[in-house]
Amino acid sequence: MKNSVFFLFLFISGSVLSQGKFITKKGTISFEASVPSFEEVKAKNTTVTAILNTDNGEFAALALMKGFRFKNALMEEHFNENYMESDEYPKAKFKGKLIDFDKDNLQKEYTIQGTLTLHGKSKEIETKGSLSKDDDDTISITSSFITKPEEFDIKIPGIVSKKIADDISVAIDFVLKKK
Repeated sequence: MKNSVFFLFLFISGSVLSQGKFITKKGTISFEASVPSFEEVKAKNTTVTAILNTDNGEFAALALMKGFRFKNALMEEHFNENYMESDEYPKAKFKGKLIDFDKDNLQKEYTIQGTLTLHGKSKEIETKGSLSKDDDDTISITSSFITKPEEFDIKIPGIVSKKIADDISVAIDFVLKKK
């Protein structure tokens, strides 16, 4: 009997604690570092995990570097081996929160603040993000920001430095489902 009550308590506690969590494992992060007159430098990762806690506005995302897909397989190989060193630094992580988050007002633009960890380096990021509540079980988040390779100690060899933009445009698009 004690075991039954204990497991019932754990089940109810878990349900209550997870009421404010929305998650995806199919989020999208894309970036573009193209320069006019040269080959397009653009990639997309559609297997990003993200979670939003609607009880407090905490937000986190995790992307595997080898999940980024390019038009050109050789470019993808160079990205993973030469620039991102994906075997040594396999993940990009963001952990932060939506400032002045109000779970009763999900249809608005929020400031997102947090730490982006990439290539073994961490940097504070602040950007705008748009939230929309698609239905009771779905929240969408979109955002974009600019970063630079040198902010994360990513070395671009001189021979290709003119073919890659100094400013990298990053965009996120997450459709999170209630957990």
